[in-house]
Amino acid sequence: MIEDLKKRAIHRSKILEGQIKGLRKMIENEEYCMDILTQSLAMQKSLASLNKLMLENHLQTHVKHMLSSGDPAEFDKATKELLELYELNNVRSK
Repeated sequence: MIEDLKKRAIHRSKILEGQIKGLRKMIENEEYCMDILTQSLAMQKSLASLNKLMLENHLQTHVKHMLSSGDPAEFDKATKELLELYELNNVRSK
């Protein structure tokens, strides 16, 4: 991993860990539903921030290497990974 991105991802994951503990405590204490939902949505934003860091790292390291290798199989692998990630991110619930 790129050192700066790794440091930021670890920091973000620690924040998420605290948020999860806080959310569980809010549920156990039967706090106001809107407060729990607000905390949950804040956690989703934090998770999205972590995902962005991980994607940036992947693009700058693995994908860059796969695309510059000149190997068609590596190009196909990079393309497949990114398309699968796109689909996973865009799945809509009913």
